[in-house]
Amino acid sequence: MVRSELIAKLAAENPHLKQVDVTAVIDAIFDEVTDTISRGGRVELRGFGVFLTKQREPRLGRNPRTGDTVKVDAKQVAAFRASKNLLARINKKL
Repeated sequence: MVRSELIAKLAAENPHLKQVDVTAVIDAIFDEVTDTISRGGRVELRGFGVFLTKQREPRLGRNPRTGDTVKVDAKQVAAFRASKNLLARINKKL
């Protein structure tokens, strides 16, 4: 499901809301999650999961084309950890 499909589905399930209102809510949620994790914070949605950043240490990598060793700098990466409830629903244990 892509963003536009999510907005269309939520608008269809909530006929009292206009699609532009649903779009504004989805945009606000995504912006807040993005802003929070970009500052190094974490966003926890109970029953769904946690969005956070993780630190990757510097390492030596390899250029696949030439085989040369390349220094890869340390960096922050976005991560998602699913909740137990979400994992159980995915695995049909609920």
